[in-house]
Amino acid sequence: MSFLQDPSFFTMGMWSIGAGALGAAALALFLANTDMFLPKSRRATLEYLEDIDLKTLEKEPRTFKAKELWEKNGAVIMAVRRPGCFLCREEAADLSSLKPKLDELGVPLYAVVKEQIRTEVKDFQPYFKGEIFLDEKKKFYGPQKRKMVFMGFVRLGVWYNFFRAWNGGFSGNLEGEGFILGGVFVVGPGKQ
Repeated sequence: MSFLQDPSFFTMGMWSIGAGALGAAALALFLANTDMFLPKSRRATLEYLEDIDLKTLEKEPRTFKAKELWEKNGAVIMAVRRPGCFLCREEAADLSSLKPKLDELGVPLYAVVKEQIRTEVKDFQPYFKGEIFLDEKKKFYGPQKRKMVFMGFVRLGVWYNFFRAWNGGFSGNLEGEGFILGGVFVVGPGKQ
């Protein structure tokens, strides 16, 4: 009798394939939920940030250097991943809850977006209580942009944040570029 005719050969082979697939899935889940293999991003220094060109969102946009945002009083600046993202809207609402205290301290609250698609920024404004500016070249997102592509869908923290924001009543859409991650800068006046 050859090994191909032995039924235990197929049972053991299937068991080995199943265990291997389960092990590979567990390893992939583990690696997706650690930052072990994510590229280390370079920090955006003040020298880097201050020379970035930003635009106002008025009918007659004005271009200015980013350092104007914090030069006199400092600033809290949200680099928005995507205005339609419901996680970004939740973060904007959380930051906006600090606005009365920031106003009391004389520190402005700003947001920077990387694109202006249809009514996205206008739809974002109810969640964000500060002024919003446009960075068309996406430089405010760092000298080395942090990206989260499909790996984000298997990260447990991302799913936790999705459910938290969804249960908090936040909604959004999938309009625009969403792979480049945002962040928050707290900058003191001058060179702080």
